[in-house]
Amino acid sequence: MRLRNISPADDVSLSKCDDTIREFINVTEKICECETRNFTVPDSIEKNRDLTRSCWNTTSFVFSALYAALVFGGQHYMKPRPKMNLRRPLVLWSLSLALFSIIGAVRTGSYMLHILSSSGFRRSICDQSFYSGPVSKFWAYAFVLSKAPELGDTAFIVLRKQKLLFLHWYHHITVLLYSWYSYKDMVAGGGWFMTMNYAVHALMYSYYAARAGGVRVPRPFAVLITSAQIAQMAMGLTVSGLVYGWMQQGDCPSRLDNITWAALMYLSYLLLFSNFFYQTYLRRHAADAKAHKTE
Repeated sequence: MRLRNISPADDVSLSKCDDTIREFINVTEKICECETRNFTVPDSIEKNRDLTRSCWNTTSFVFSALYAALVFGGQHYMKPRPKMNLRRPLVLWSLSLALFSIIGAVRTGSYMLHILSSSGFRRSICDQSFYSGPVSKFWAYAFVLSKAPELGDTAFIVLRKQKLLFLHWYHHITVLLYSWYSYKDMVAGGGWFMTMNYAVHALMYSYYAARAGGVRVPRPFAVLITSAQIAQMAMGLTVSGLVYGWMQQGDCPSRLDNITWAALMYLSYLLLFSNFFYQTYLRRHAADAKAHKTE
């Protein structure tokens, strides 16, 4: 195997790559500083949670109602108008959310791995320290807040006149409502719910950014993302069941109404994502194969 000599052009490319990596590290370091600086005062996280507790039922429902009005009103507004080309804004939007989700997945994932290795699976579900740890509490609060700006995903679908699935807007609304509803009570299972969501969104938004940037992503990657979403919903349903069982024994703090809503939410997601997987990858593949035979 012959090794190619490095040309001046390669040096420029490597230099650009180094600059990009350096910039990513700088952003990460700034976020890590923010994690500790903003939440070093013990009372600050409690003030944030008190604020969420006092306004979740008004603010979250207002966000959801406004979102629904803008989505369906926007579709009506765009009907007689040409679709917009928002490729560059979509790339920037998806890259921003991908970066946020990647760092969030790493930070919360490392904390969950620590709990799993030191205290076991049961404690990783029932332990409330995820909401109060020096780093994890920052990302728990950031997770809850992020569900509002993530509603902006739908603007690109509406303005580009793409097909809007029920799964898409239903998922956005219910995740926002449940996240705000659960955070105020620091319920068991939250660490798993948030970490899984961060991890899946890291894959999903990276995929969206690549597609928007014109990169041809192999079809199996899309299948992988939907499979990961289905696994996330199945695990969410499992965690909800375990919380209910262990709550009866007194060491898994939660509430019956919260577990009920979580179970219903994850069950609906599991059914909807499974149906999407079947319709998009299995049924369409079978139809394509049948059409190929008749040619």
